[in-house]
Order: sequence, then C-alpha cells, then structure tokens
Amino acid sequence: MQWTGLNELREKYLSFFEGKGHLRLDSFPLVPKNDPSLLLINSGMAPMKKWFLAQEEPPRHRVTTCQKCIRTPDIERVGITARHGTFFEMLGNFSFQDYFKEEVIPWAWEFLTSDEWMAIPKDKLHISVYEEDDEAYDIWTKKVGVAPDHMVRLGKEDNFWEHGSGPCGPCSEIYFDRGPEYGCGKPTCGVGCDCDRYMEIWNLVFSQFDADGKGHYERLARPNIDTGMGLERLACVMQGVGNLFEVDTVQSVLHHVEHIAGKTYGADPKEDISIRVITDHIRSCTFMVSDGILPSNEGRGYVLRRLLRRAARHGRMLGISRPFLVELVETVIQSSESAYPELREHDAYIKKVIGTEEANFARTIDAGMNILNNMIDGLEKAHEHLLKGLDVFKLNDTFGFPLDLTKEIAAEQGIEIDEEGFHAEMTKQKERARAERLKKNISGWSEDLFGTLTAEPTEFVGYDTLKSDSVVVALSDEEALTDAIATDEQAKEGVLVVLDKTPFYAEMGGQAADHGVITGAECVLRVQDVKKTPKGYYVHTCTLESGIVHVGDHLTARVDKEYRMAIARNHTATHLLQAALREVLGDHVHQAGSYQDASITHFDFTHFSAVTPEELVRVQKIVNDKIFESMNVTVKEMPIEEAKKLGAMALFGEKYGKVVRVVDIEGWSTEFCGGTHVKNTAQIGGFKIV
Repeated sequence: MQWTGLNELREKYLSFFEGKGHLRLDSFPLVPKNDPSLLLINSGMAPMKKWFLAQEEPPRHRVTTCQKCIRTPDIERVGITARHGTFFEMLGNFSFQDYFKEEVIPWAWEFLTSDEWMAIPKDKLHISVYEEDDEAYDIWTKKVGVAPDHMVRLGKEDNFWEHGSGPCGPCSEIYFDRGPEYGCGKPTCGVGCDCDRYMEIWNLVFSQFDADGKGHYERLARPNIDTGMGLERLACVMQGVGNLFEVDTVQSVLHHVEHIAGKTYGADPKEDISIRVITDHIRSCTFMVSDGILPSNEGRGYVLRRLLRRAARHGRMLGISRPFLVELVETVIQSSESAYPELREHDAYIKKVIGTEEANFARTIDAGMNILNNMIDGLEKAHEHLLKGLDVFKLNDTFGFPLDLTKEIAAEQGIEIDEEGFHAEMTKQKERARAERLKKNISGWSEDLFGTLTAEPTEFVGYDTLKSDSVVVALSDEEALTDAIATDEQAKEGVLVVLDKTPFYAEMGGQAADHGVITGAECVLRVQDVKKTPKGYYVHTCTLESGIVHVGDHLTARVDKEYRMAIARNHTATHLLQAALREVLGDHVHQAGSYQDASITHFDFTHFSAVTPEELVRVQKIVNDKIFESMNVTVKEMPIEEAKKLGAMALFGEKYGKVVRVVDIEGWSTEFCGGTHVKNTAQIGGFKIV
C-alpha cells in the first residue's frame, strides 16, 4: 500500500475497468439532462437511469466513469465537521444487463488488494452483505476467500438499495479499518458502528428485483450492477489521512485559503470551520459555473448563489475584507484540470462569474450585517432569543439578505428565528403581487367569468390566416354573460368576447396580442387585447363601436395585418439578438424573459456582468448582417426529441409537450417558439439597440 495522489487514483481505477471490457466515459455535466427529478447530479448512476431501466440502448453494456457530484442536504454541517462536503467525485463500474455478482465481487477485491493496483492489506478490509443474500456471502467467503470474521450481515436499512418502485436489490459494502485510534473503544465496535474506525469506501449494488412499491418484488431476468466508490475516501485510505480536507488536491485549496487569510489550519477550531467551508464551497462553485450554472434566486442557480455567499461570509469571519474567492479558482483548476480540461477552457468565464457575484454580495452583506447585528444586540439587551419573522422578512425584502444566511448567523449567536412568521410575510407579499397582476391581467379573473363555460377550447387559426368566420361562444361585461349593446352616442368599452375559433394571437411567450376588428351584420367590435385562459379560451377585449352582439352570433374576425407584421419583425429580430448575444458573450446566455410588440423588442438574458458598449456594437452589427443576408425563416412542428437533436433551444424551466413548434433561421438560430414571425430576415428592415 503506497501513497498515491488523487488524480493518479482516478486514472488507475478507470484503467483497471477498461481492462475488464468497460467503456470509459467522461463525467456527465452536473446539470441533469432531461431529468426534472434531479436539481444536480448527485451520484455516479444518476445520469444513466435510462440505461438501467433499458429505456435506451447504452453505448456499451459495461461502462466505467468518475462522476463529479454535488450534494447539499447537509450544507449546514459542512465545515462544522471534517466529514461533510458538497462536492465529491464518485468512481463507478456499471453493468447494464451484462455481468453480475460472480464477476463484480472478485474484481472489486482484485482492485483493492492486488500489488499491481491498490495493495491494501486484506486484513484491513471488512465486508457487509444483506442478511438474506447468501449468494453474495458465498462468493466473498468461498470464491474470494474473505475470512468469516471479516464478514457481517446487515438488514434492509443498511444493505438493500431501494427507491420507491422500480429496479432495486441488495448491496455489499466494503469497509476499511482505520485502526483503534479512530474507534469508540466499545467492545461492540465493528462494521456499522457510528464511530470513525470502519470507513465505507465502496458500495456494490446488485439490482436484481423490480419492486412495485408495495412490498412485492419480481426477480429481473437480466439484472444490473451499479457500484460507487468515493474518490476522496479512497484517497484518504491511500494517503493515510484523517478526512477529505487532508487529501492532496483538496489540501492545495485549503493551503491557499490559509495563505489569503493569514491563518494556520488546526490552530483555532472556530477558524478551522471557516477554512473548511471556503475550501469545500469554492470547489463546488468552480465546477458548477464551468457546467453553465449561473447564480440566481431559484433552483440550481440558488444552490450556487448560496454556496458562494456562505463562502464569502466565512471569509469575512477570517478577517478577509476584500473579495478573494476568484483567487482560489485557479488553485481548484490546477488541482483537477488533468481529468476535467473544461475547467481550463472556461477559466476566464468561471473567474468572471464568481468575481462578479462576490462583489455584488459584498454590498449586500455590508448593509444587511449592520442591520442584523443591531437586531441581535437589541434581543440580547432585552434577554430575548427569537428574531421576529417580520424583521427577517425585511432583511430579505429590503437588503436581499437570504433566509438561510440570517438563520445561520443568528444560530451562531444562540438566537432562533421565527421562520413561520417569515414565511407568512412572504405569503402576504406574494398575495399582494398576485392581486396587482390580476388587476392588469384578464387571464386571472376571466376564470370567474367563464369558469362554468362547457364549450370546446378556442381553436387558434392565426398561423395560417388573418381572417376567420367565427361563432360567439360567450360574452361578458359588468354583468357576466349578458348581451352587450352600443348606442349611437357612445361606444361600449371593455366587452369580453370568446369565439369558437380565432386568427388573433393571444399575448403569451412575451409577444403582445394582435389588434383588429370583429364584425357582423349588426355589430363592429374593435379588438385591443387578447388573453388565453388556463382552459384554452381566447378572451378578446373589445370596444363595441356600433350595434349589438349576442352569444351564438356568426361574425368575421380580421387581424390588423400591418400591426401583426410589426410584431413579427420584432419577434424574429429577438431570435437574431439571442443568437448574436451567445456569439459575442458565450453559450451560457439564455433568455430570461422577453417582450415584443409593434414598436420594440425587450430582451432579458442570463449574464454575469453588464454588457460593454463595445460588445453591444458587435451584437448590433451581427443582427444587421443577418438581416442583410436575407435568411429564410422556416417554422415546423415536430416531435420534441427530433427538435432537440436539431439543437433547438428551449426556454429554461418551460414545460413542452411531445410535439413542439420550431423556428429555424437557416440553422444559425433554432428555437422552440409559439410566436409569429416574418418569412425572411430581410423583412425586418434594420435593427438598433437603444
């Protein structure tokens, strides 16, 4: 057993299983692909679910990977202990309906104990199996030769992998005995004890059953193998160190933190917590940004923002008064670029994102910390220990101070927070905001007016025609579902009309609604707005300029062509703009909101800093170049999987059906889109960023 660096261990493991006929794959990105059940990849097998379930054919039925992973359920424990971390690498070898226990158990033993590979002394290893798994027990003892006193049978809670319904099965875990100095000293100390003596390093999962989730198990005709070994844990064993922060690659980052802070790790337990927090979190953040995640207030972007802010605050606790996290990024990259060359490829981008976020948070934390400290001082003087929910809400609403940070800082001072009161205030704010939206948006309250309507949803025909013969399905004014009458003296405003079919595009996807007229033998209605209700009714907001209208009337609906074309020009220009922004700023740019009407396009997008005047000039020139090239704009409906293969961009977080509408501008811009567009970019005329 010889000291081995973490990067060398990774390579040895992958090479070993390549020699056993496995296909070596690169780590999958941390952002799950087509898997809404996961926020971030948190295990080696997570990106391969479809292969395990035989929903897709794997590239080979034997695969080996080292998968980068993020786990955050124990984020509050990170730093407080030396065992918890958010970023880790998981070594794995996988069989998709190929080999099984007879092969994988001897291979695991060979890799760990043979002189050619890890050369771990056999008497240092202990094995657990599921209590009913005689097959695995016999392979370990009779075929491999593990002594029975180094074997233990454990129950379902410890040695049976199951997650609801679907493939599941027993598992066998391999433990390394770190010696009595790590133990609890109890006579019963052994595998499964809560102390640190026996460290689990490898888990072999035998996926041999299909569970119905109700306690019934059918044996799979072709079972799978899923193994996972924490690379940092293996490095702890091979380097003879106590925890992951002492492993060579992680320690290089920790030493850099010491240098910046002017502190020595191990000198002060409280400072050690901050050093560990920063060391762990900057590793996670570097890999997350490299994989395209940007700080935000929701989802995986919020995980990133929380980690960055937590690390930045612990820097302040060490006396670091300036932004410093970006300096650590280079050390993280140097420690891992041999396995993850994308870190070096994205280094300037990673540093820019992290540096910008830390600088922004520095302003937030200074203002918020002063207020929070005053609140805590007031509580201490009053001998109280509960921070009111309203105060926590004000910190969040006014200063952008996140709840989790307030909670953590208060806990350090022995103060609890009224979390229930905070959420009550948040709910009130959301209700106020919703009420404001409903005042402006017909789709919110039209459900009250048309909620009992049993007609079929409105058929939209406006992609193919600007005129339709339609039937009035429902009407509404101040009194629901009454006929609307306009006198000769005064037009009647705010008349709501639902038609069985319509050529009018309803406001959605950021595109403003069409304008036009609806006419009949007895009436003229001027259409000013169109909204679509959740049940699919197109509600036309009209001014009844003359005559009378009834439910059941046959009318002609005409879209204002000039107005429609003005909106279409701006919408197609928006697609050109997004493609140009990605070309100038990088592929991380994604739409975060947009608005197009007959006058302008307004576009929100993800980026980590203000766009420079020079970059704006380049973007504008690219868009105009594409307009002058007279590029054809084609619109097709196709299965969503086919659209994804074309590289069509989807709006992040948007839900799509099995068939999607794709707007393609000669392959230069290809996006999912339900809006209206010109047929050729030359029709846009010109583009100016104002």
